Amino acid sequence: MDYLQITVNCPSEQKEIILAFLAQLPFDTFEEQENGILAYMPEMHFGESQEQDLIQLATQFGFSWDKTPIPAQNWNKVWEAGFKAIQINNFCAIRANFHPAMPEVAHDLVINPKMAFGTGHHETTHLVIEEMEKGDYAGKSVLDYGCGTGVLAILAARCGATRIDAIDYDVLSYENTLENLQTNQISNVNSYHGTLETLSTNKYDVILANINRNVILDSLETLHVMLNPGGKLLISGFLQEDEEKMKQATQKAGFEIEKVNNRNNWLCISLFR
Repeated sequence: MDYLQITVNCPSEQKEIILAFLAQLPFDTFEEQENGILAYMPEMHFGESQEQDLIQLATQFGFSWDKTPIPAQNWNKVWEAGFKAIQINNFCAIRANFHPAMPEVAHDLVINPKMAFGTGHHETTHLVIEEMEKGDYAGKSVLDYGCGTGVLAILAARCGATRIDAIDYDVLSYENTLENLQTNQISNVNSYHGTLETLSTNKYDVILANINRNVILDSLETLHVMLNPGGKLLISGFLQEDEEKMKQATQKAGFEIEKVNNRNNWLCISLFR
């Protein structure tokens, strides 16, 4: 699959808010640069509507941008050149298969991301993993909603969850999740290509939803039905300026707020049913 790289040139103080708006477009991977943002989407998803959205954002925030085609066969080389292994406390490491093992952590995960979101480098994935470190997943059923690379589902399995479903609307994320499950020798994760409605009759003890603000807002009522009484929902993918809106929406949907964590202006909210 061919991709487009959109290069956004903007001041560092604007990156977070611009990134939040870009996340509402069909980009599936972002890289923060010193002077802006690199955003990637399948070339087939970039049309006149997406171009007009970018023009409008550029006018609103005063940034410049350009697009560069990336042939599919070159993508792995792009990632290998820039993908760094990361460590989150002593709990979890996320690395590619060309990095050395990191046995000093409890869970050493091998994630080869291709074009799917979820390497732990973004603040939101980092926040969810930090919160997972504090949870009890032994014997639990878990949904990874908007699974990207499958990293959260894989981590839930390593933490002792017995039944895990991972779903993403993007077929490349679905395929990448399957590959990463095999790489990490995980057999108790069921990966699905589809929307939340695909699994809406299922029930879970824990739901992990690291997506974006609008998708989460649209899904809250369904997620409440899918979460077992006393279950936990972790949501991330939105900025600090959305905190009150997200709190009000989650409470309206019937959730109780446990806590809000912040990392560089990005939030993760822990909720209970």
